[in-house]
Amino acid sequence: MQLVRTGTVGDSSYAVQARGLAKTYADRGSGGTPVEAVRGVDLDVGVGETFAFLGPNGAGKTTTIAMLCALAVPTAGRAWVHGADVAAETRLVRQRVGYIFQTSSLDDGMTARQNLYVHARLYGLSRRYARQRVAELLELAGVAERARQPVRTYSGGMRRRLEIARGLLHRPRVLFLDEPTVGLDPHARVQIWDHLNSLRVRHRTTLFVTTHYLEEAEHCDRIAIIDKGRIVVSGAPARLKAAIGQDHLHLRTSDDAAVWAVAREIPELRDARTACEARTGLGGPADGEGVTLRVREASAWIPRLCESLARRGVTVYAATSAPPTLDDVFFHHTGRTIGVGTADAPAAVGSQERP
Repeated sequence: MQLVRTGTVGDSSYAVQARGLAKTYADRGSGGTPVEAVRGVDLDVGVGETFAFLGPNGAGKTTTIAMLCALAVPTAGRAWVHGADVAAETRLVRQRVGYIFQTSSLDDGMTARQNLYVHARLYGLSRRYARQRVAELLELAGVAERARQPVRTYSGGMRRRLEIARGLLHRPRVLFLDEPTVGLDPHARVQIWDHLNSLRVRHRTTLFVTTHYLEEAEHCDRIAIIDKGRIVVSGAPARLKAAIGQDHLHLRTSDDAAVWAVAREIPELRDARTACEARTGLGGPADGEGVTLRVREASAWIPRLCESLARRGVTVYAATSAPPTLDDVFFHHTGRTIGVGTADAPAAVGSQERP
């Protein structure tokens, strides 16, 4: 399911559009070979949508959003934010977007109020309106009671909420968030996403997120899997998973090697064994935690496998089936799990990710 071009280019009814967007860096080494960080990205992101780039470090996520925010100049192609051209109308684009960097850029020695006020003035807000807007966003971020305390005393989740608040000072139409919950504990990650979803509902802000956390991508309206600078597939998470069609069938037995033997004998399961070996690098029995096969309609195979294993004198302790995951989608389209990175390239503006 490849990305379908649906909108007229430069259409202001779309939050973000791109056609053939590309970025090439000169090689920093002695070889002189250019590095293609982004290779012809096409996008149509609707207003008020939560859209995610899902991919490993080095896939080109940060470089792409840097170009969409008019912070990096495309080598080729064009892009628009609410109809404004990112190359020809950079000032207008920057007025329409907020960008939350992957790494913290708050001043630890300043208070939360001071951090927001300084940036409000840099955005060109008047003193009076800046004070008003800062007060509003301190409340929105849930840090108003500690607004006069140094940021260095804040937890990771509080700091991230404050950074999101800072990105909203000028009321952007599109908020770009580069790995917004990286380094946070699970509870803080849930809080950040609750906060982001509240923003979207209240203000119809378009959220454009990069992430390598599968559970975060699950809750987005649409995702685009990006790998080696290209979008390989795009769509709603549920549709992408349904297109794979291969469930997980997990068996925990007294003899995992016997499961492999049975799978080898049943024609319909030979591919399941091959897929499992390609994915895990296994060439024989699993490590004692059981065996997982990837097959269609996995639940229907459980009785037959249990019967075959019983004839061999193998005890089945547990047999479960589960639908495919986004990691399965990524593996299906790239041949790797999402934890495997790609080749390094020069870092994009304001981030430690290498595109």
